[in-house]
Amino acid sequence: MSVVVDNIGLLVTHDAERPERRGAALVIDSGRIAWVGDSSDAPAADEKVDAGGRCVIPGFVDSHSHVIFAGDRAEEFDARMGGRAYEAGGIRRTVGLTRGATDDQLQDNAARLVAEARAQGTTTMETKSGYGLTVADELRSVRVAASLTDEVTFLGAHVIPEGSDRDDYIDLVVGEMLEACAPHVRWIDVFCETGAFTVDESRHILNAGIARGLGARVHAGQLGESGAVLLAVELSAASVDHCTFLSEGDVEALAGSSTVATLLPGAEFSTRQPYSDARRLLDAGVTVALASDCNPGSSFTTSLPFCIALAVREMGMTPAEALRAATLSGARALRRADIGHLSVGAQADVVILDAPSYVHFAYRPGVPLIHRVLTPRP
Repeated sequence: MSVVVDNIGLLVTHDAERPERRGAALVIDSGRIAWVGDSSDAPAADEKVDAGGRCVIPGFVDSHSHVIFAGDRAEEFDARMGGRAYEAGGIRRTVGLTRGATDDQLQDNAARLVAEARAQGTTTMETKSGYGLTVADELRSVRVAASLTDEVTFLGAHVIPEGSDRDDYIDLVVGEMLEACAPHVRWIDVFCETGAFTVDESRHILNAGIARGLGARVHAGQLGESGAVLLAVELSAASVDHCTFLSEGDVEALAGSSTVATLLPGAEFSTRQPYSDARRLLDAGVTVALASDCNPGSSFTTSLPFCIALAVREMGMTPAEALRAATLSGARALRRADIGHLSVGAQADVVILDAPSYVHFAYRPGVPLIHRVLTPRP
């Protein structure tokens, strides 16, 4: 069945020749964008959707989340707001809660968060394991994730579990755990930070995943500068995520690479860390994406509109740059060419706003601005 979305006040396609159109229409057929043009030229279709002069954008692409978990860490957040510094160790609390949850509890919580994100315009959502840290718990985590999204990441290298020998655990990650999880995932990731994994350990773990045919992603630069960004570039990782603390060499390396710098302003908001300097990266020619980092410890939000508002206010991005980062560049962080834009042939992930412009994400922060989400996804 074909659908024409007509009477669009402002259409954002991210098409290279004409990224925005006014007075526009588009046609969806078989789950793809089949036609884009002026409203006055719109062809007939089986169904018509009147956008009522509203702004229409591509669905958000959230390329970094952790929604397979149980419980929350509200007490930890409260303590941080009272002055306690953020540290990676809180992950172990969620590991304990996740191990104690049933499969149905993990499934229901993750599905609720994915639905919450969808209601806010997210039509593609990557998510990771990493709160199980045993073979059985990581395997059930990636199975739950794979029931909700095609973009699943194995993050057995989140932290060393409490009571585990460091070398033995890394051997488990690159051996039996990777063997069990690899058939259910597309990506491998490592938390390469103080309190988690070193650069050399991360290289070893990522190379094991790459040898199994998985793409690489890296957590880096959240707590301080390290060699993790250069490692990501060395391994041609699809993305390096956080990028709060970067050296000049890091920025230069990213600018000369295909690795996307994925910024996570929700984490800075929730941990009171300095915000990433998006302006510095963009001016250097780095591809910058925005993602939610939805997790119970350091960024418990599924709202990319909220992240866009933070990026504009705190990270030096224009509204147009922030929208692009949350759509087209998010797709690049997943190495996807079929999403994040509304050009002919793209997947028909169409979001109609309750606003005349995407500028309203930052202009009216915290206000629900999603009128309707059209997508072929279930």
